[in-house]
Amino acid sequence: MTSGRSDILHCALPPTARTVGRSRQNPGTAYAASRKENIVVESTPAEVTALYGGPATRRVRTRDLLAAKERGEKWSMLTSYDQYTASIFDAAGIPVLLVGDSAANNVFGYETTLPVTAEELLPLVRAVVRATRQTLVVGDLPFGSYEEGPTQALRTAVRFMKEGGCHAVKLEGGQRCAAQIEAIVGAGIPVMAHIGFTPQREHTIGGYRVQGRGETADEVLADARAVAAAGAFAVVLEMVPGDVAKRVTAELPIPTVGIGAGPDTDAQVLVWQDMAGLRTGKAPRFVKRYAALADTLDEATRRFADEVRSGQFPAAEHTF
Repeated sequence: MTSGRSDILHCALPPTARTVGRSRQNPGTAYAASRKENIVVESTPAEVTALYGGPATRRVRTRDLLAAKERGEKWSMLTSYDQYTASIFDAAGIPVLLVGDSAANNVFGYETTLPVTAEELLPLVRAVVRATRQTLVVGDLPFGSYEEGPTQALRTAVRFMKEGGCHAVKLEGGQRCAAQIEAIVGAGIPVMAHIGFTPQREHTIGGYRVQGRGETADEVLADARAVAAAGAFAVVLEMVPGDVAKRVTAELPIPTVGIGAGPDTDAQVLVWQDMAGLRTGKAPRFVKRYAALADTLDEATRRFADEVRSGQFPAAEHTF
């Protein structure tokens, strides 16, 4: 699927009527039509933001992602931690940007995601929100900011919405975090869940290991059901076997976002430094590098240094 602005599949959408369910506990959350209390929502071209292409008349909303799943339209998500990448990704039509706790080992130089704090992430969230016009920005709740229970989770989520300005939050955990998700959603904050391999629990898991193989596949499915029932608008499936992710995607009424979960999820996410080849060395199996940005920066840096040493820079055209 292309991201061109002239993509006829996503521009000038005709009026459609779709049936969605609303949770009685969380009436702002849309579910599949098989749920109770079905209502008909009329969608017109002016109301539907094209995930790829079309006029950028408003922000992508969580309901747009649900509608994309119903249409069978796949979408992409990238991480972003600064104004320049955020602006580029927004202009390229990426519908969702995640200001992830992966900033820990992609911005701050930590070895893992565990040390990063809300205080460190919030300025990054603000930068990404300010630099974008259309994309939906999700703020990642860091380790230690929601595990105590619903009260702590809601307090942190409110900070990310008020101080960061993001449009949704993400947290790791399935059944064990269902109460936190329900509390946050109940307060009017959209939640993206994250199950399968959860990096914040790498020490409990025993390292970076695929989750859901063999008999443990049902555990992944149970986690997926739990977060959907709690009101999450989407769920990240990380390092899950492709057949398990396909099963989860088919059953869940909410979009699934894969990272190392095969081709059958509703969306795909990568850390942008992996996607663009800024991170060097051996990459995880699920990473595809679409550029060699590290090489480009290395070449530019060496040329700059050489021209300064030789006196070529600055030249007359660079001097007042």
